[in-house]
Amino acid sequence: MAEAHQAVAFQFTVTPDGIDFQLSREVLKNIYVSGVTSWRKRFIRFKNGILTGVYPASPSSWLIVVIAIMSTMYARIDPSVGMIDGIKKTLPVRDYLTTQTQTVLSAMLFATGLWLTLILILRYILKVLLSYHGWIFEPHGKMSVTTKIWANLVKLFSGRRPLLYSFQASLPRLPVPSIDATIARYLESVRPLLDDEQYKQMESVANEFRKDPAPKLQKYLILKSWWATNYVSDWWEEYIYLRSRSPIMVNSNYYVMDLLYITPTHRQAARAGNVVHAMLMYRRKLDRGEHAPLRALDIVPMCSYQMERIFNTTRIPGVDTDYVQHLKESKHMVVYHKGRFFKVWLYYGGRHLQPSELEMQFQKILNDKTEPQPGELKVAALTAGERIPWATARATFFSQGVNKTSLDTIEKAAIFLTLDDEAHGYDQEKLRSLDLYAKSLLHGKCYDRWFDKSFTLIAYKNGKLGANAEHSWADAPIIGHLWEYLLSTDCFHLGYTEEGHCKGDTNKNLPPPSMLQWDIPQECQDIIESSYNIAKTIADDVDFHGCIFDDFGKGLIKKCRTSPDAFTQIALQLAHFRDKGEFCLTYEASMTRMFREGRTETVRSCTNESTAFVRAMEDPHRTGEEKLALFRRAAEKHQLMYRLAMTGAGIDRHLFCLYVVSKYLGIDSPFLKQVLSEPWRLSTSQTPQQQQHLVDIQKFPNHISAGGGFGPVADDGYGVSYNFVGENLITFHISSKFSSPETDSYRFGQNIRQAMLDIKALFHLKDKKM
Repeated sequence: MAEAHQAVAFQFTVTPDGIDFQLSREVLKNIYVSGVTSWRKRFIRFKNGILTGVYPASPSSWLIVVIAIMSTMYARIDPSVGMIDGIKKTLPVRDYLTTQTQTVLSAMLFATGLWLTLILILRYILKVLLSYHGWIFEPHGKMSVTTKIWANLVKLFSGRRPLLYSFQASLPRLPVPSIDATIARYLESVRPLLDDEQYKQMESVANEFRKDPAPKLQKYLILKSWWATNYVSDWWEEYIYLRSRSPIMVNSNYYVMDLLYITPTHRQAARAGNVVHAMLMYRRKLDRGEHAPLRALDIVPMCSYQMERIFNTTRIPGVDTDYVQHLKESKHMVVYHKGRFFKVWLYYGGRHLQPSELEMQFQKILNDKTEPQPGELKVAALTAGERIPWATARATFFSQGVNKTSLDTIEKAAIFLTLDDEAHGYDQEKLRSLDLYAKSLLHGKCYDRWFDKSFTLIAYKNGKLGANAEHSWADAPIIGHLWEYLLSTDCFHLGYTEEGHCKGDTNKNLPPPSMLQWDIPQECQDIIESSYNIAKTIADDVDFHGCIFDDFGKGLIKKCRTSPDAFTQIALQLAHFRDKGEFCLTYEASMTRMFREGRTETVRSCTNESTAFVRAMEDPHRTGEEKLALFRRAAEKHQLMYRLAMTGAGIDRHLFCLYVVSKYLGIDSPFLKQVLSEPWRLSTSQTPQQQQHLVDIQKFPNHISAGGGFGPVADDGYGVSYNFVGENLITFHISSKFSSPETDSYRFGQNIRQAMLDIKALFHLKDKKM
């Protein structure tokens, strides 16, 4: 009952002399400190809100404008052209003020209006500048005079020391592509996948759509683009993620891995303590908007909107659709260990718990031998199964009593942590260690991750880490930004003692973790077991292979004067053709965060140029020079398509939104129906490293992460995530399904490795470290 003692601020007894109050100084001190901390946080948020609200100007610039206007007034010059006199006449309190005071007040009001107008003008100019994308299409390392002038102007109008959300109001809106451009690019993308007769039929259907109803649908879409901040993002979140009724485990959620070669400590509780404390540090800066905005070329800002929901966020199930619940504040976390759920407070006396204090709390949970309550062991399997049974069970069995209290505690937690009772990680001495590590992160035991949380932090008993992330609220780069911060802070700022414990002293008076209580009837336990069986079937079908490709990396690829991403995508086309003997519709995710609230676009990597190169590679009669020339054409085409996708000229989000409009209007479109039903048998994504300055890989070559991955998208296809680590390493995460006789993840990994080597051989580069 230690927590009960901590919760009581004072006691009182009734005596013959009256009521005797016995105040607890320690608790009153904590109340005072907590209040001061809360007000300080509000003040900092308010201050940073003002700084963001007036950006790219500054609050001090208001004073400069006021002084300038007042100076001209004293010089008997009226810069307002009579507007100050007009303001003076309309002042509601002019009868109570002297003439001089009226003049000063009117001048200040005019100066304030002028200042606000200048801010809007500056923002508009910056938005126009950020709408220029010519720099993306220029050859690497070469910058035109126009782009140099543009870059200097962006720097000039960007101000100094922007905060996380400073650029939000200046980011351009995502443009709606023209119908003609989208259809033309679509037909070009499917040409290598269709024979002549099939292509003519598709061309006919597309042209019919172009005539009617495309113009009508386009008008509604343009209207939405004028009204909404982003014409794609809200529908993408709702219809692609939240309205899906299938399990999100494996099918939607993704994972991220720990450092490959380094384990800072093998003490499970200590590693979790340091990383959770680093998360609290990150969250505090996030709440205050103090993170530096991510910028391409250190110039062009990326939208920071998705970062708002990293913490305190849960996907809530519904019968027809889910919704994302995000809280402004949450002061506790939930920890899962061996079938039990524990609530851990993250604050004490108005401050974050220190790493050593968090380690102590987590160690208490590890030492707790309490058995799970009936039905508690697999209750998280509800989040792994189909959405409708979970929504029904939530409304029926978790809407009142201790079940509601415990579920609210989980869903309103800032962080969800699993203290896993298994050991995982990459071990060069153990076959398939990376494969098993990935499968554990992707689905675990199907009941030891809360798949609805924005992310589940996973700490293994050998000190390794990982995370499983829900996809609807944000895309992988957002978790990647957090993850890189955590790993660098853990290793280079917080550190550990020689015994592997967290540094610092602990407060022995902390309330211990409290175990959540459940009263789960047999009927609900049956639903839980059913969800578990469905999830287990999905998990057992995942065939996974992790490939550490260290023959060469992006350093050598750049010496080939080509994009590392284009090189890898073309290698994937070659590997897939060798694996299956055919080409397929290929999905590569590209970000659109140069636009406000932008998320992703699709790059259709299977092109006429890439298929021509692949066929040449398989033709023994073609010379190396011919193959190299075809490769360069394919790489240039891929880079062009990637750049078009980044700049809002992709086709798939446009077609998706046209389809949504057609459904709202009750219009049946055979073209859109066919486009949206085409399977992506090769789904790929590059996991970008965004903050390499946090870890000097040249100085600390072992402090590298393998990135992350995701499950297969098609039943008979592959999911491939790849990560360029430093200059000389590429990691591949390959997934497929055992149930498909056409796929084998290990085989595909070997094909990728050979394809990479075969393409490299075309350039006659001998030294892998060049």
